[in-house]
Amino acid sequence: MTRSFSHAPIDFRTMPPVVRWLLIANTAVFVLRAFVGKEFDLLFGLVPHQVLSERWVWQPFTYVFLHTGVFQLVFNLFCIWMFGMPVEAQWGGLEFVKFYVICGLGAAAAALAMGPGSSSPVTVGAAGPIFGLLVAFAMLYPDAVVYLYFLFPVTARQMAVIFGLIELFAAASDGTPGPGRFAGLGGMAAAYVYIRWWWMMKIKAKAWFKGMGVGVRPAGVPPRRGARPAAPPPAAKAASMEDVDRILDKILASGIDSLSEEEKSIMKRYAEKQKEKRVP
Repeated sequence: MTRSFSHAPIDFRTMPPVVRWLLIANTAVFVLRAFVGKEFDLLFGLVPHQVLSERWVWQPFTYVFLHTGVFQLVFNLFCIWMFGMPVEAQWGGLEFVKFYVICGLGAAAAALAMGPGSSSPVTVGAAGPIFGLLVAFAMLYPDAVVYLYFLFPVTARQMAVIFGLIELFAAASDGTPGPGRFAGLGGMAAAYVYIRWWWMMKIKAKAWFKGMGVGVRPAGVPPRRGARPAAPPPAAKAASMEDVDRILDKILASGIDSLSEEEKSIMKRYAEKQKEKRVP
């Protein structure tokens, strides 16, 4: 299926809620850091010694909101807006937040692995999630034309490959590459694995539910003689795709036996709806 998208001028009133929140949060943290000073980086940046030895477990989540300069902040905000808008529009807010956090954690894991003993911040900023959003955008809209550095037209797929190679060559050519060099690559790797593995599992689970038997009598088959007419089922809320995705995530994480009766009922209605769509 071919997907299309377009960007309107930046308008906070029509911006998807998570993208809008990220722009506000990153800007607010930047202003707060300017008042507090560099101690703020030691507390909320990614400091491997503190994370691994002191168990400062919040740092892999908070470092993505810190930026050391105005240019870094503005560029990252622009990338969140550019790539985040169409991705959130496709996936919805909840899935977008999950993906953003996973990419940030992937970038943090790569940086921690490359400098586990460092006692200073090895990386700050949203590079990991942004590189992850770039991968997601390229996989959703591979043939979309983007102007690289605002000058050179390339497809989204080509842009993702180019930026990945730039990061890889920069890390490989540096005699002593810092752990922060690998944060972007970690975000890209986390994004690709998540989309290729987790989403493929969800698609297969959806296909299984679409074909599952739900006890519906085939068209044209009369009811059994002497059987009482089935009572009309109580009015039930239509299964939304957010409900279905949430339940599929639960099945993939804990198995189908972990579903409640209400969740099983939602999936049954979803399967019935899919069967009705296939009836000519």
